[in-house]
Amino acid sequence: MKRHALAAMLAVAVAISALPALAAGPGAPAIDGRHLNLLWIVPFAGILLSIAVMPLAAPSFWHHHFGKVSAGWALLVIVPFAALFGVPTAIYEILHLLLLDYIPFIILLLVLFTVTGGIHIKGNLHGSPSMNTALLAIGTVLAGWMGTTGASMLLIRPMIRANDDRRHKVHVFVFFIFLVSNIGGALTPLGDPPLFLGFLKGVDFFWTTTHLFGEMLVCAIVLLAVFYALDSYWYRKEGHLKRDPTPDSPVRIEGGVNIILLGVVVGVVLASGTWNPGVKFTVFHVTLELQHVLRDLSLVAVCALSLRLTTRQVRTENGFGWAPMAEVAKLFAGIFITIAPALAILKAGKDGALAPLVALVTNPDGQPNDIWYFWLTGILSSFLDNAPTYLVFFNLAGGDADILMGPLASTLAAISCGAVFMGANTYIGNAPNFMVKAVVEDAGIRMPSFIGYTAWSCGILVPLFVLLTFLFFV
Repeated sequence: MKRHALAAMLAVAVAISALPALAAGPGAPAIDGRHLNLLWIVPFAGILLSIAVMPLAAPSFWHHHFGKVSAGWALLVIVPFAALFGVPTAIYEILHLLLLDYIPFIILLLVLFTVTGGIHIKGNLHGSPSMNTALLAIGTVLAGWMGTTGASMLLIRPMIRANDDRRHKVHVFVFFIFLVSNIGGALTPLGDPPLFLGFLKGVDFFWTTTHLFGEMLVCAIVLLAVFYALDSYWYRKEGHLKRDPTPDSPVRIEGGVNIILLGVVVGVVLASGTWNPGVKFTVFHVTLELQHVLRDLSLVAVCALSLRLTTRQVRTENGFGWAPMAEVAKLFAGIFITIAPALAILKAGKDGALAPLVALVTNPDGQPNDIWYFWLTGILSSFLDNAPTYLVFFNLAGGDADILMGPLASTLAAISCGAVFMGANTYIGNAPNFMVKAVVEDAGIRMPSFIGYTAWSCGILVPLFVLLTFLFFV
């Protein structure tokens, strides 16, 4: 992307983030989920099927037109909304999604993608089973403190270089998504967006570190052990017949200023959850808080600084490109819009079309059923965005952070684990999953299709989550 085009993109992001200055009145014309039937979920199912089938059935068409496909499914929600509930309601619902969910989501991904893309781990390690396992373990730990997106974008390119002489290497990147892009995010609210939402709702910063550590450790140990066994099998079978195009060389870090900027990102995000001046704005009935607006503007500024302070050579050597970010932005725009009816139905609880699912999370005595909270939060997080799904079940469990951290701590742990861990079940369960897939494919490595990746997760992750259920939630 040329510099003037990128500058224009950042300017648009700044302008959109500054929209709260345009105040509007109260009385939001929101959709009541009780009035929606399951037909409203068809566009969401359609975009999922498109992501699953079209790259395999029509790869050339998908590569050139996936943005148009995403927009088409989104219009199948927007147009009926406007026709049946009125244009103001449609405008409100779309602005609500854009300003509160999509734009902050994309800005955070953009800054992490840009900053970590400017950190070049120069040199090359040999992708032996022990080295690959060590890199996955390091990435799992880093994900809890710099976010699953940050850790994924920092380590995926070194992982690609380390294994560029391997014939059988797809499994390396599948397990990378399992561990670095998902499981490791359970340690802190900075690790994964669902936990950050909990932090904003009053959950203590280190609550997840202490209460989810056991669950995360079990998952990490099991997955690392399975990976080492599988990687060792393929490594022996290959017999080192292929010449390494990037021989082993000393490892050093270039673009160190981005490590400082990464610390700034962490500080900005943390400050937005701890500083609350009580200043609010509205944009067509959508309420935004000052600290969140300043967070987004600050992150855009950090993104611009990273581009300014990092040499072009560092990004070129890092294989940095905008295609993965563009793909994620376009596809998730469609996902966020088509997901709106599904979330509205869920928020309607027992009065919505998905009432039978909601009823499963409560025992006959009125107490929460941790097993169903874990699995329902997880299953929905596999296909819906895991952050709003977490919030729905957080509120369904009472929404009081003090009670959920105390008497209902096991329920909050079940919700948290379901949202974070089962985001690994599909490419769209968590944004870094799709970003890793895009970066790997941009390097010329063919990743499994949507269905193929889901087969991997069903074969490896689902049995692990069953074990987790018996160990922690029964």
